[in-house]
Amino acid sequence: MENFLLMAFLFLAITIILPSTHGLDQSPKGVDKWFKKLPHAKAKMTKLHFYFHDIVTAKNPSAIQIAQANNTFQSPTFFGLVRMMDNPLTVNPEPNSKIIGRAQGIYGSASFEDIGLLMTLNLVFTNGKYNGSTLSILGHNQIFHEYREMPIVGGSGVFRLAKGIATAKTYQVDNTTQNAIVEYHVVFVSYKVFAEIPDRGIDLEVTDSVKNNDVVKSEL
Repeated sequence: MENFLLMAFLFLAITIILPSTHGLDQSPKGVDKWFKKLPHAKAKMTKLHFYFHDIVTAKNPSAIQIAQANNTFQSPTFFGLVRMMDNPLTVNPEPNSKIIGRAQGIYGSASFEDIGLLMTLNLVFTNGKYNGSTLSILGHNQIFHEYREMPIVGGSGVFRLAKGIATAKTYQVDNTTQNAIVEYHVVFVSYKVFAEIPDRGIDLEVTDSVKNNDVVKSEL
């Protein structure tokens, strides 16, 4: 019965084509058309602010250990420990705050000297005007530093070709459960491609601004 359900799920996943939630044509022809307009696109800077919930210990954890080395738990830095995550992203730090996306990917302890995590993940936005778009992070996360800078290496949907920086700061951590809430400030540049090519070339549009040294939350 379980095998039948699995095969049915795979069949549906292959045969059902879901529409794009962000309105962009994701077919090969649509992507080609988008790139042809890119030289005339407007570069836009976007700033996002949200909270990342790494739930390791719970009835339904969002981060699960998938690998370890033979000597991981003899290592002072837990070298070789790897977890897969599908962590909720929320507007505010409270666990019941509005969810605006998920952080999906893996992180692992990659340093013998200090606790430094290799982070490879997608920020998958599921709410508001960015619904269906993603940002990709690949970076080094020294979790005991106050601020950790990690590069945005790409994106999809309205964030195609995104490049920027994600800055993480621990908001709260429980040393017993290892559950943590991390505040993220993300700033990046992506491109707005017009249906009709404008007269001007690439310039910069700020879509979210900084007021009184606080990042304004984008509409998510």
